[in-house]
Amino acid sequence: MSDQFLLFLVRYLHVISGVMWIGLLWYFNFVQIPNMGKIPDEQKPAISKVIAPEALFWFRWGAAFTVLFGLILAWMNGYLVDALLLKVPEIGFGMWLGLIMAFNVWFVIWPKQQIALGIKEADADAKPKAARTAMLFSRTNTMLSIPMLFSMVSMQNNFY
Repeated sequence: MSDQFLLFLVRYLHVISGVMWIGLLWYFNFVQIPNMGKIPDEQKPAISKVIAPEALFWFRWGAAFTVLFGLILAWMNGYLVDALLLKVPEIGFGMWLGLIMAFNVWFVIWPKQQIALGIKEADADAKPKAARTAMLFSRTNTMLSIPMLFSMVSMQNNFY
């Protein structure tokens, strides 16, 4: 396998993973969360017990693989350390936003969603608070995704 093909493959896997991650992030924030109030109570378990846990599975693993393939890609291109030290500011800024977002997914949103959805045992009073925290961090990630995507596209198109 040539170096060029391997570079292409890693970039492709980075983009595919990123599309899954950000697509689900935007689905949660632009479709699911705003419309939960419109769903009749008797139908809400279909979302909370079936759709949300499955979507959250792909969401968190999309985040993990996006970061993994992004770091590999930066290493293969020879700018990993410089980007992380912000010596290559455009891609470095995007990488740091992606890392912050992935941290939010794994260490805030997912643990709080487990409580909110009843996957993890918790007091009934803890569920609404956990749901709100997960929603706020998810909204934060949605806002961070805009400059993160701009940074990634700008670097790819040598717009810096």
